[in-house]
Amino acid sequence: MSDPVLVADRIGRALPGDPPVTLVAEASLGIEPGKFTAIVGPSGCGKSSLLYLLGLIDRPTSGRLLLDSQDVTPLSGDERARIRLERFGFVFQFHFLLPEFTALENVMLPIRRLGRLAQPQAEARARDLLAAMGLAEKADKPPDKLSGGERQRVAIARALANDPVLVLGDEPTGNLDSVNSARVVDLLRDLAHQQGRAVVCVTHDLEIAALADIRVSMLDGRISEIRRQDPPSA
Repeated sequence: MSDPVLVADRIGRALPGDPPVTLVAEASLGIEPGKFTAIVGPSGCGKSSLLYLLGLIDRPTSGRLLLDSQDVTPLSGDERARIRLERFGFVFQFHFLLPEFTALENVMLPIRRLGRLAQPQAEARARDLLAAMGLAEKADKPPDKLSGGERQRVAIARALANDPVLVLGDEPTGNLDSVNSARVVDLLRDLAHQQGRAVVCVTHDLEIAALADIRVSMLDGRISEIRRQDPPSA
């Protein structure tokens, strides 16, 4: 078992009100590199809310979050945004590609924002990522000229643009047919098993959850079970 790259220590999130609305309560878990973790549970149980806490998108109202043993809970919004850009990659149910840009330009966006690579190197990296997704010949096409599965693979390439340690998906196959869904899941599992990244996905699909190394079940905003599994080989 590898040391977790990200640790949630009794984190919770509640919205103000009378009474407050609890989205997540006292969630504790470790996210390990090289593992594909699935978060499952019924609609409204807090799956996505937990993912957004883990991804530093939302701020917990209780508990703390440790990234490489550093408490990142009290960091400013700008500091959290910088960590997301440098260390995290996100894939959502809807690809959120910018329609006015090509697939290549969409993948290059986070590279440009980070500003570590010159234009030729940034373009070369984006092309390499698209090629790894089987999309080398689609690089110069806009999103509306791509299929749903192709758009989601562009979104995965974009999530990998800055070589993140963690990749987080919120129902990344929820808008795809079964063939493209299976392909996306295979890609995400390879990111964990072949590249050693920590991959966490929220899913309602129990077949996808069965392919995870670690299954986190939620109910009523709480983690009800964390179970290690022996998924079939890819």
